[in-house]
Amino acid sequence: MNLFDFQQLSQMQTQISDPSLVLSMDSSQSLDPTSIISKVKAQYEDITNWSHAEAESWYQSRYQELQLSARWHGGDLQNTRVGISEMNHLVQQLHSDMDSVKVQVAGLQMAIAEAEQHRDIALRDARARLEKLEATLQKAVADMAWQLQEYQKLMNIKLALDIEIGTYRKSKESRLSGEDVGAINISR
Repeated sequence: MNLFDFQQLSQMQTQISDPSLVLSMDSSQSLDPTSIISKVKAQYEDITNWSHAEAESWYQSRYQELQLSARWHGGDLQNTRVGISEMNHLVQQLHSDMDSVKVQVAGLQMAIAEAEQHRDIALRDARARLEKLEATLQKAVADMAWQLQEYQKLMNIKLALDIEIGTYRKSKESRLSGEDVGAINISR
């Protein structure tokens, strides 16, 4: 329904409902109320038919516009649904990946804790062995110092014995050479 038709319709309704409307009558003609009512009724029917046709036309055009809009929005809705479905799938995939990473992190944390325990045990063992080795080394150093002292005592005794043996040999040689000299002298 265009604006001009709507304005005409409004004017006609205003004229019909206007109480100041005065019907002029031609006295020369006879008034036939039935024919007047029939004419008015026919005009109202024409107006009603015309209004109905206009309303039907407007309704059909509006209905077509709404159908086009629904198709257009339906396409958007379908695209949005597809997008939402893809996003949901992506979110599920990310949750799955996140759960997998959480499991890996938990496994790595357990492995780290085990490695730290093994390290602590190995460190304690190494310290205990180091303490034993240091104690053994100190004992060995003490034993070596004692043996060095014993060696020096023995060397001093050996040296004294060597000197004594040397002195004894010299005295024996000098005695033997003195006896030989005397024996030689006697035998001559």
